[in-house]
Amino acid sequence: MKILYCGDIVGRAGREAVKRHLPALRKELGLDVVVGNGENSAAGFGITAKIAAELHDAGVDIITTGNHAFDQREIMSYMDTDRRILRPANYPPGTPGRGAALVTTKGGAEVLVVQVMTRLFMEALDDPFRAVEDALAAQELGRTVDVVIVDVHGEATSEKMAMGHMLDGRASLVVGSHSHIPTADAQIFSGGTAYQTDAGMCGDYDSVIGMQKDEAIARFVTRLRRERLEPAEGEGTFCAVYCETDDATGLALRVCPVRQGGRLRPERP
Repeated sequence: MKILYCGDIVGRAGREAVKRHLPALRKELGLDVVVGNGENSAAGFGITAKIAAELHDAGVDIITTGNHAFDQREIMSYMDTDRRILRPANYPPGTPGRGAALVTTKGGAEVLVVQVMTRLFMEALDDPFRAVEDALAAQELGRTVDVVIVDVHGEATSEKMAMGHMLDGRASLVVGSHSHIPTADAQIFSGGTAYQTDAGMCGDYDSVIGMQKDEAIARFVTRLRRERLEPAEGEGTFCAVYCETDDATGLALRVCPVRQGGRLRPERP
């Protein structure tokens, strides 16, 4: 199977990058399933039902989120109706939405997508390692499901990598989100799981992680918040991770970064 994971979609620039590049990539690469992180897609903070529909229309099958999952209050009720949008599985019981989704592709393959949020330098949520184990308890890669994709939303590279190694051989792709910077460590672990610490963002890289520079710089220099952070509005770079899996085992055969448009050097599978 052929999988694409799109990094954090930041503001209008990120949405436009997805709409500009994803439909063609989906066709050219023959993608079976596309996952994208949409937690910054609504002016940098959260996601709305309208934007979720916009991303689905562009070809994103499953939308993950993260620490900004509920910045837009309207999304709380929407998450209970659209099973194609996830919030981290390790939010406490009673939180709206779900942390895992089982998707059937057009070819009939079963794909499990799970998201967790890490805890180092992040919010004090429930244990993400246990949450992943719970999500995988009823499924086995290559037997009950054809593909397992895990989005690890977090700050610390060590915590993301520990998650990847823990899931080696049990997931097809473990990929990090949240830092908005693409890492250069795309690899296949010894057990057959594809991994990249962070996919980067779909957004304008002439910015501070997707936000306009002046206010972001001022906050570091003065320690004061003068204005609301606003997304940068130049041409966005589409950043993603591409993965091919063995149809018999669900394990990875190939993984590589994808970058199109904007300021970063292009990368194609």
